Amino acid sequence: MPDGHEFDAYAPKEIASRVETIGVAKARMPLLSVLMLSALAGAFIGLGALYFVIVRSDPALGFAARQVLGGVVFSLGLILVVVAGAELFTGNNLLAMAWADGKITTAELLRNWLLVCLGNFCGAAGLALLVYLSGHPDMNNGLVGQEVIRIAAAKVSMPFWTAFFKGMLCNVLVCMAVWMALAGRSVVDKAVAIVFPISAFVAAGFEHSVANMYFIPLAMMLQGFDHAGGTPITLAGMFGNLLPVILGNIIGGSVLVGLVYHVIYRRPSQQS
Repeated sequence: MPDGHEFDAYAPKEIASRVETIGVAKARMPLLSVLMLSALAGAFIGLGALYFVIVRSDPALGFAARQVLGGVVFSLGLILVVVAGAELFTGNNLLAMAWADGKITTAELLRNWLLVCLGNFCGAAGLALLVYLSGHPDMNNGLVGQEVIRIAAAKVSMPFWTAFFKGMLCNVLVCMAVWMALAGRSVVDKAVAIVFPISAFVAAGFEHSVANMYFIPLAMMLQGFDHAGGTPITLAGMFGNLLPVILGNIIGGSVLVGLVYHVIYRRPSQQS
């Protein structure tokens, strides 16, 4: 008979062990699998961003309602990644735990991050193209498209260090969401663990590199390269945003979450 323990959440020390084991498997995944799962993750995060913009484009909602409700629906992206299975760059910053314990090499770590980041970009930008061709931005009398452009314009005009620190804070919360999801044993457990940290980073206006890989290309398509007024959204602007945000995401996820938990639970004195 079941004794009830199979319904208990994993303890933090067990999560640390699971993160490390999963990290080794991710680092050694075949190339085609990595790229396909990464493209899926980029599209999944893009779907969360699409959902978020629908809320944000409603002028009848107050500031707090737009931010918090928008964050809740954006959580769809990470729920899809975790439950359906995909490779997300920001979550994979937790591979730093396996690296710190000597289970994977620096080359394996950087290979995973590079391939997953490229795959995420392809998936997110590819979804942006499909969304553009579908006419979805015309919803709500064009306010959806206008909101995408407004969001992207704010991102490409953001100062380097602002984007960096917003990226850092974002990925602390994203990696905590992934960490807590690994404590769960059911889909409901995982979804509940994800929603609060993800909605918090979105409501706070922090920067997620993969979400930006959807927002900015879609805004470029909507705005066109022949810009007429406002902040021009260009390839240079996109990479000017992605560079500090990616760096911030890496520090927030790998150092402030992954390496901190490594020191707490996985260094030799803690495993004996």
